Amino acid sequence: MQLSYDPDEAIGHLIEADHLLARIIQQAGPFTHRPEKMQSPFQALFRAIVYQQLNGKAAATILQRVVDLLPKQTGVTPEGLLELDDEPLRGAGLSRSKMAAIRDLAAKTIDGTVPTLAKLKKMDDTEIVERLVQVRGIGPWTVEMLLMFRLGRPDVLPVSDFGVRNGFMLIYGLDAMPSPQQITEHAERWRPYRSVASWYMWRAVDLHRQSKPQVEKKNVAAKVAVLQAPAKKASSKKEGVTKRVAKKVAAKKSVKTTVVAKSVTTKTSVRKGAKTSPKGKRR
Repeated sequence: MQLSYDPDEAIGHLIEADHLLARIIQQAGPFTHRPEKMQSPFQALFRAIVYQQLNGKAAATILQRVVDLLPKQTGVTPEGLLELDDEPLRGAGLSRSKMAAIRDLAAKTIDGTVPTLAKLKKMDDTEIVERLVQVRGIGPWTVEMLLMFRLGRPDVLPVSDFGVRNGFMLIYGLDAMPSPQQITEHAERWRPYRSVASWYMWRAVDLHRQSKPQVEKKNVAAKVAVLQAPAKKASSKKEGVTKRVAKKVAAKKSVKTTVVAKSVTTKTSVRKGAKTSPKGKRR
């Protein structure tokens, strides 16, 4: 599915409007996002509900189990979901809250609250958010992801998204996560291409993760070098100290031996003299 806007024009606008974001754009490269084809808002939201708070593999397994409960000739339809009992849905792995959400989605699709794809394409972003958040289990973030990744809208700003907030913090060198208001105020300069800027917030996080192992590797190498260098110096220094101490000890022993030898010689001489001296002249 093609974008409804010119990505090169969007990049040019963002580079001119925000020099710090321009650096990330240059590092991350071209804007490669293209929206996924959407059969209907109902099916896209049904999938979004199933995937909530689950990893991709587990969610895909549960989704396929639910699809297998429905007739192959019709596939997933609002009417088909409403006809299913709770037991098979629970057996497929859906929680009670998700069962309630997909039933509400089915009912609101039938009554027109959730519009058809043709009608959805004619609606503006604000109106789409207001309509779809009426469905149980569907919040602003889910609708924003649909606007960006299914409809390819150019000016969506998911300020509550962790990746967008984390990327903003990294790009602008903040000490803590920015508030939604901070991002909203700064993002005024990104209009009308806030979707593209948000995409580069996610790329900033990717670049940070890719550079982290290399930085850690360099840090480890530096630490090893620092630890090894003092070890060698300490070893040679220790050897020098040991030799000096040994010399001092040897010198002390030599002096002591000389002193002892002289003392013994003196005592011997005195004793001999005493024996050979005349009587009464003993000293």
